[in-house]
Amino acid sequence: MPITMLDLSGAAAPYFGWDLVRVAQELFRYAFMQHAFEAGTIVALSAGVIGYFVVLRSLSFAAHALSHIGFAGATGAVLVGTAPIVGLLVFTMSAGAVMGALGQRLRGRDVTIGLVMAWSLGLGLLFTYLYKGSANLAIGFLFGQIFGITSGDVAVTFVAGLVTVLLVVGVYRPLLFATLDEEVAEAKGVPVRGLSIGFMVVLAVAVSEAVQVVGVLLIFALIIAPAAIAERFTTRPSRGVLLAAVLAVLFTWAGLTIAYYLPYPVGFFITTIAFWTYILARVLAPIVALPRERGTELRAREEQVRHSP
Repeated sequence: MPITMLDLSGAAAPYFGWDLVRVAQELFRYAFMQHAFEAGTIVALSAGVIGYFVVLRSLSFAAHALSHIGFAGATGAVLVGTAPIVGLLVFTMSAGAVMGALGQRLRGRDVTIGLVMAWSLGLGLLFTYLYKGSANLAIGFLFGQIFGITSGDVAVTFVAGLVTVLLVVGVYRPLLFATLDEEVAEAKGVPVRGLSIGFMVVLAVAVSEAVQVVGVLLIFALIIAPAAIAERFTTRPSRGVLLAAVLAVLFTWAGLTIAYYLPYPVGFFITTIAFWTYILARVLAPIVALPRERGTELRAREEQVRHSP
């Protein structure tokens, strides 16, 4: 069950002011906040890194579908007495492998993916009903339960996040090549199909992690929004990946901090910050790009004059 400051009514009112050191001490006073920041940072980093490639490969809808499939897996695992993360990983990784095998054909199957999403959500609700437990179980999976994460969950999240980032870094160059020009990459001997399957499986792991923070329905906040913003400000993939990861971490930290002082769900704050940052990016990106384009055009003209007879 998610914890908020309302559950700490017996404690002294939390400090908030200009003393940043004291604010930091306040935020990390309780174990649940320490665990939330630890897990949130890990999840945000891995979500930002892999999210950049999700946006480049036009797989945003598929990523969202994996979260719904994971909901069915998590609730099914609870029904049979297994840890939710096990069901999440089994369902999402299996679905990710199938999606990866489809390759380019996956991009044209929005209707099929949408139907699978709806069915998976319904299946999860059925498992929740059969469980006969508290409705907070389903709410936690749908909207996140980061304030209920234990030290054991943090350890599992760390391992999953580390594996996710290392795998993406390990296949960065061939994955980027296959993402930007799949036909040429395949002609050059890059195992495009294997990369596609592997990428979707790794994405499934990242989705399973992110569900703990923002839940099934709000997964776009950490996987898609930071990458979509980064793509508007840089065309260099390495900088884009770094910027997406930094933004995801900042969104998560800001959401956790605000949720500590206000008795509202942390997922709401993270998604709201991500949404309005994206809107601001859309407004500012053309303004920032204009001087850059003018500078490029000026240098091109100078080069043309220099080489003219």
